[in-house]
Amino acid sequence: MGVFGIGGRGKDDGEEKGKLKLDPAQAARALPLLVALLALLGIWCLVSGALRIRDDARQSGLQVARDDAVMAARRTLNDERGRLVQRLGADRVKAALATGDSAAALRLLRQSWPELQRAELWPADLTEAYAGLPRTGFGALATCEAALSEGKPVARVVKSAGTQRLALAVPVAGGRGSMVAYVELPLAKLANGVEAPTVPAYTYLALRQGSRNVLERGDTSLGNSAEALAAKVPDSDLRIAASAPDAAATPFQLGGMSAVGLGAILVLLSAWLWVIVRPRLLGLRSNAAEEAEPTLADIQRDQPPPEPVVREKVAEDSKGDGVQVAIDRGIFRAYDIRGVMGKTLDASVAELIGQAVGSLMFDQGLDEIVIGRDGRLSGPELSEGLIAGLRKAGRNVIDLGMVPTPVVYFGCYHLRTGCGVSITGSHNPPDYNGFKIVVGGETLSGDAILDLHARIAEDRLLETKLPGTLSERDIGEDYVHRIAGDIQVGQPLKVVVDAGNGVAGTLGPRVLEAIGADVTPLFCDIDGTFPNHHPDPSEPHNLEALVQMVQRLDADLGIAFDGDGDRLGVVSKSGKYIFPDRLLMLFAADVLERNPGAVIVYDVKCTGRLPTQILRHGGSPLMWKTGHSLIKAKMRETEAELAGEMSGHFFFAERWFGFDDGIYAAARLLEILDASGMSPEDLFATLPDGISTPELKVEAPDGEPHAFVDRFKLVARFEGARLSTLDGLRVDWPDGWGLVRASNTTPILVMRFDADTNAAMARIQQAFREQLLQVQPDLKLPF
Repeated sequence: MGVFGIGGRGKDDGEEKGKLKLDPAQAARALPLLVALLALLGIWCLVSGALRIRDDARQSGLQVARDDAVMAARRTLNDERGRLVQRLGADRVKAALATGDSAAALRLLRQSWPELQRAELWPADLTEAYAGLPRTGFGALATCEAALSEGKPVARVVKSAGTQRLALAVPVAGGRGSMVAYVELPLAKLANGVEAPTVPAYTYLALRQGSRNVLERGDTSLGNSAEALAAKVPDSDLRIAASAPDAAATPFQLGGMSAVGLGAILVLLSAWLWVIVRPRLLGLRSNAAEEAEPTLADIQRDQPPPEPVVREKVAEDSKGDGVQVAIDRGIFRAYDIRGVMGKTLDASVAELIGQAVGSLMFDQGLDEIVIGRDGRLSGPELSEGLIAGLRKAGRNVIDLGMVPTPVVYFGCYHLRTGCGVSITGSHNPPDYNGFKIVVGGETLSGDAILDLHARIAEDRLLETKLPGTLSERDIGEDYVHRIAGDIQVGQPLKVVVDAGNGVAGTLGPRVLEAIGADVTPLFCDIDGTFPNHHPDPSEPHNLEALVQMVQRLDADLGIAFDGDGDRLGVVSKSGKYIFPDRLLMLFAADVLERNPGAVIVYDVKCTGRLPTQILRHGGSPLMWKTGHSLIKAKMRETEAELAGEMSGHFFFAERWFGFDDGIYAAARLLEILDASGMSPEDLFATLPDGISTPELKVEAPDGEPHAFVDRFKLVARFEGARLSTLDGLRVDWPDGWGLVRASNTTPILVMRFDADTNAAMARIQQAFREQLLQVQPDLKLPF
């Protein structure tokens, strides 16, 4: 800073040449800056330290509130379970049960229990209860099944008669065999216990069951991170989730008290320099014999001011009232646009995205576009904003309403617009939403998605004098008739359809019934909170209820759709999850019968047995990158007749339009099963199989999966194997393979392993484990 200079003109005041010499003039000039820096650093330490102390206290208070809520919930559940067991143990109730008079037992159970809202006694096989679906209630059946399997009283929160209730079930012995008692009580007592503890301001507390929030308190925007502090309510499926804002950052990662102490020292030091040292330096400066040379600061003051830096322009909202709309570049993903409502997405952002899409359409001479939305609660708000932006750019909008994503794609062809936007969060949590975009018949991805952000950031948005038109169309029946007019099954296959409360819950069963299947719906009422399970059929634990229902009804097959209906999951009668790459073997064999030599595209996560099966049926296998838009682009490039991904996306160009459609894929599967003359179980058994893992998801170090995979590709060494870096790193041996890739939608690493034998699987996973831990020793691996 010019406080010290290097002596270079011989000896001065007895100092040797080359020694450091204090320049009073320069020191006096630099001292105010040093004092200011020390003071600012000290104030930063004081403030951040105080905030850290406050945040630590808030976190501690939240944990106390969480633990109090856990204890209160536990007491309530124990009390209610105990009361039910006590009533069932009463002499008169036991006598009625012993004689098999369940009606009398129910009457006695209800007496003097005013808050009781429902009571049932069913035989333990639950045949009567399953026959009464959906009136019986899926939540009631799940509670009873749990009580019977665990052999003890079970408590759960269920949705009944449009409200949330506390459900209790307990196995009992009756005169005609085992039974299960089931009751429903108001949720108030359980809710009061969770609401009673004092929760610090700006924090979040929730009572959760599975992926559903039963009760929320505080700042709901913190809900996504609440699992980190979640605590289970003992002897139940309930838990108390909690979250507080991130603690204030302190310099050098100090604790709160340490930061305050350092801040006080720095402030005192700056005061000492200003009050004590500065007057002495000024005195030395006035006695100096020579005028000090100009400092760097002097030279800089004489220079002309720098030109101002023009920064990225922030777009204004459609109302023109000057309200600034911030656009997070991170929501523009590799395959689509996806973000969190209230954080990175709202109606204003949707309007800008709509205007950007409309501007791109104008550049390509396209006027009309169809839009639709899935069943998420935020869909109408985003739809309104998107429509406003598209019309602002002069585009004519056809609103299809709440429909699966494949119906939006179908609308692009059926209504001959070539353009469409599906507002969907796909299989993400309920507070996510996003946009899948088709312009000129092509699903936008990669640079085309980023160009939409650039248009907004650079204010390259079209605004016409006259807004575009808006009309509404219902093409659901057209979609059903188009599929049923091409596909029919001769034998009435008995199918259970689990839509996971997603938007495919209405049209999915209708299509399969229209082609001749006997369909039983499961979780097909559309509910954007997804109260029963997460709508992601690629996760086997989300299919547990479907497996139970298939086996309970002795159905031929279980079909599952994701949140927006573009992915398919299948379970067999025996409860086995049929991996999508094995389904692709069936689809490929069927397509290749009519199209010998056709190209079949599959993604890097599919089994190594798939290309062999395609070749055996006279096809041309082609492995490509994961991602629905990337796969569709490759299909157009290669004129492929069929494509599929391990995630459950299937793309039929033969007899269909080439977009990913879980509902249509399910219809094609039933057609193949019908034509085979075999039972689904026997047909699946004919497919080549081995030892396979599902997709294994690992939290990426520092939340940067692409950076980790890049490092892994540089250092990994696998002897005797063929390496592919098409998408991540896939390593193939003669008896199996392994894959590590970066997810393009979430901050995780996706891994999958496949082998001919258990020994080969163990060897391959061990090789990957050693290489992965060399790159990141603390990486938590699920194998």
